[in-house]
Amino acid sequence: MIELSPAQAAERIPALLAASESRTLDFKRISGKQGRMYEAVCAFANTEGGLLVLGIGDAKAMKPGDKPQSRLFGIEENAEGFDDFRRELLNRFTPAITKLHWIRVPCTLNNGQPGSVVLLRVEKSDQVHSIVGNGTWTRMDASNRELSAAEIADLAYQRGVKSAETLPMPVALNLLDSGAWRSYCTTRGLANADLAVRLPRLGLAVSVDGGLQPLLAALLLFADEPGALLAGQGMRADIRVFHYQGKAVQRGEVPNLVLPPKTITGPVIEQIAKAQAYVLDRVAQGLVMEGSGFKTRYRFPERVIKEAITNAVLHRDYRLNRDIHIRIFDDRVEVKSPGRLPGNLTPATVDKAGSVPRNSLLARHLREFPNPPNVDAGEGVPMMFAQMEQAKLYEPLYR
Repeated sequence: MIELSPAQAAERIPALLAASESRTLDFKRISGKQGRMYEAVCAFANTEGGLLVLGIGDAKAMKPGDKPQSRLFGIEENAEGFDDFRRELLNRFTPAITKLHWIRVPCTLNNGQPGSVVLLRVEKSDQVHSIVGNGTWTRMDASNRELSAAEIADLAYQRGVKSAETLPMPVALNLLDSGAWRSYCTTRGLANADLAVRLPRLGLAVSVDGGLQPLLAALLLFADEPGALLAGQGMRADIRVFHYQGKAVQRGEVPNLVLPPKTITGPVIEQIAKAQAYVLDRVAQGLVMEGSGFKTRYRFPERVIKEAITNAVLHRDYRLNRDIHIRIFDDRVEVKSPGRLPGNLTPATVDKAGSVPRNSLLARHLREFPNPPNVDAGEGVPMMFAQMEQAKLYEPLYR
């Protein structure tokens, strides 16, 4: 546990007393039942992280005329309870919450005695945590709320703990007997291409009510028209491309589209290649001479466009009934993939975090095709930032 110096504490205590509880800040006394403290830790880990201040009372409990210092009860109010809380933290949650940081802040308590408050920094987790025997919690604006079973499942999908790619789909296996399937088998050297035999061994089909059903990942990899097959399940798998004239969408009677919107379908290996080719064709700026001959010059780095489209397809949340939207403007290309950033990724950390796959099964099998679009080494996003910097263009923006 880090301990602040008296000078540091003299600055920190007034700032804490002046702050209000929020989505990332909570105050708790170490008195009575400690269940609310566990709820706060669970809620912070399941949302955006936060700071739990132990030993400072709730401002709402103050009486008229009370000074802010009256809230300083310190952990000394229940030193044994604080020790129990700290000791039990690693055992109270499933899975365990491990990214916890402690800071002790010395101060003068409301009774005039020396003491301290403790700051517990809880990082945003890439998992979904529950209190053993006491539910799963999320953080609201200034309080905690227990999640329902449906909300827990939704949070697990959002964070990439669960993926729709593993859902069995009520689709006939023969609809996956395609050119993409045969190409996959040839590349892997699979002599027997019988879908009913191979898919279960590859982890791409399961038995449901005595029959064999392919997983969603198998449909995306091998079906000629996965989007059409998924439409009946309230899901989508296509890409829509919009090319606009100018730098913004004009909402007038006549849209400022250069061409009619383009819908791109097919198994993901073909879908990615077709989307990349179409977008690059729209941002081409002529030819340049290189050592090996002529080469097309683009407004934006070619590798960045390809990586953005590949990531959008591989990391989209396939539960959501929305297509990938690619919008081409005069000064930028926007790629909007359904779903949030998986795990504990944020727009500020996405270029440093490495690979955090939402659909690892899909990504792994896509590597087995000839000329796969994904190297799957976690270097794609850093490459995008480096390429844009080399081209003296604005860095990629994630939202």
